Amino acid sequence: MNTFGKKLTLTTFGESHGKALGCILDGVPAGLLIDEAFIQSELDRRKPGKSKLETGRKEDDKFEILSGVFEGLSTGTPIAMVIFNTNQKSKDYENVKDLFRPGHADFTYFHKYGLRDYRGGGRSSARETAARVAGGAVAKLMLKELGIEIQSGLCEVDGIKGCVQDFAHARGSKLYALDPAVEKAQEEAILTAKANHDSVGGVVLTTATGIPIGLGEPLYYKLDAILAEAMMGINAAKAVEIGDGVASTHLKGSQNNDEITLDGFKSNHSGGMLGGISNGDTIIVKTHFKPTPSIFQEQDTVTTKDEAVKCNLKGRHDPCVAIRGAVVCEAMMALTLADMTLLNMGKKMEHLKNIYKGNQHA
Repeated sequence: MNTFGKKLTLTTFGESHGKALGCILDGVPAGLLIDEAFIQSELDRRKPGKSKLETGRKEDDKFEILSGVFEGLSTGTPIAMVIFNTNQKSKDYENVKDLFRPGHADFTYFHKYGLRDYRGGGRSSARETAARVAGGAVAKLMLKELGIEIQSGLCEVDGIKGCVQDFAHARGSKLYALDPAVEKAQEEAILTAKANHDSVGGVVLTTATGIPIGLGEPLYYKLDAILAEAMMGINAAKAVEIGDGVASTHLKGSQNNDEITLDGFKSNHSGGMLGGISNGDTIIVKTHFKPTPSIFQEQDTVTTKDEAVKCNLKGRHDPCVAIRGAVVCEAMMALTLADMTLLNMGKKMEHLKNIYKGNQHA
């Protein structure tokens, strides 16, 4: 399936080394101001080749809106956007067209479909996430109208953990580091791995503030469950934590419960959700990314004809995919929350009355 969401749906298309990639975002209410400069700024944050910490592939990621917008406003019809690839080097993958790269989706795609696009991974490439960021940017514009803000940054790289959550600093950091005190060490870990033809993993912290109480559709479309699904659907994501996550398993109930006062919750171990429904507190999600599987060390593998061979990769690859993954996490958070706000609109009769009362003949 290439579509995400229920009321607000995002369908993406395209491959890493194809002519273009893009998305169709359906369900955006009519009358939303579509700030194209903002959408481009979000794509610029995710685009490759901005520093030595990222892949050397340079793409401008300029997008075009094909439908769903008229005179700067959403029309209520599907919004289609396209991003043309301009810097492919498909010849870099000629030596792996008949073998499976360790850690990649080559093996599973081939056995599922009987063929695969070996050029940069085709559909399974993280290049596809540019389309998600474009769709997520529109969702962010919608959420901004509701007073909801989403932020992210790296809280851990190669096991080097930060203690500070400075989102303002992360916005200006080359690796979106949340803690200035460990940023240099995190950067050096990435560059050392790169020099050794290796890669490292990282953890992205994503938060959302200004959240109303009531987002989430129990029992089978819970907000925390869908956020976990959204994040796990990002390339190289291997684990997701909500609130205190794994750490909560080490606590007593008396320590983990968020006591309630007339002024609100005393703590936020839950990550802003109870019973799969937002409780009005800050939503907190951590997404764990594995080391980029594209490394320049010789590895054992097999061919499509079950022959044992050595794999020696060429090409341009991120030494730490979590860096640009931070921007994608924001996009997936935005798409999820925008979808949930639309789903929540009809849950109370008073909501329907506010919309339709006095407009029976409209």
